[in-house]
Amino acid sequence: KSEDIDRGVKTLLSEALSIYEVDVTQLENIKPDLIVTQDQCEVCAVSRTEVEATLTETLSQSTRIVSLTANDVTGIWDDIKRTAEAMGAIASGIEIVRRLSKRLDDLKTKTSKIERRPKVACIEWTAPLMVAGNWVPEIVSAAGGENLFGVTGTHSPYLSWEDLIDAEPDVIIAMPCGFDLSRTRTELAPLMALPDWRRLSAVQSGAVYITDGNQFFNRPGPRIIESAEILAEILHPEHFKFGHRGAGWEKL
Repeated sequence: KSEDIDRGVKTLLSEALSIYEVDVTQLENIKPDLIVTQDQCEVCAVSRTEVEATLTETLSQSTRIVSLTANDVTGIWDDIKRTAEAMGAIASGIEIVRRLSKRLDDLKTKTSKIERRPKVACIEWTAPLMVAGNWVPEIVSAAGGENLFGVTGTHSPYLSWEDLIDAEPDVIIAMPCGFDLSRTRTELAPLMALPDWRRLSAVQSGAVYITDGNQFFNRPGPRIIESAEILAEILHPEHFKFGHRGAGWEKL
């Protein structure tokens, strides 16, 4: 359950223990030229600090470490280019970013012509309740919505149940970190059991959706474009059909 995962992670971090263990033997065997890690979230994946602390004496001096640090869409583009440069493929990285940013700009252009902009609450964790920050507010806006919670470039904040109710979101979209569609549906059950769940206008109008956060929204990489497309399909189904329904999102 979400609350059990949260409790376990917090216990490990409070004891200054790592959530992950680097397989030093395996890395010694494969002798990588490049290791890609991250410093964006100490919970989501192995950090640069953990890699360096574990492998200082075993890595070859020629092994490069690239740590991804994106907190917003611009940061995602920068990480792609830095990774490409480390691989000796900077031109390819620049071209990938050019294509991705164009797709996002094209979506913004299309949604800017739509007058209706639903108020959206993006749920990133259910127990405790957290709403999506980082790059998610940007792609909600690009998809033609008004993001109610979370600030671009900052980590996902906790939210009280009362604040969610008071905000009266038109649409609720669940995108728990690391969960697929089936698991997300299961993790929403405790929220749905709360007495005030049916007070939410999004619930009353049938505008609650689940997504595959693990494959899309939680990944600061090329799939951020598909994430924006998923949001556009949900928020403005009369205008957009990218083919993600059933694989990237479902109605609750």
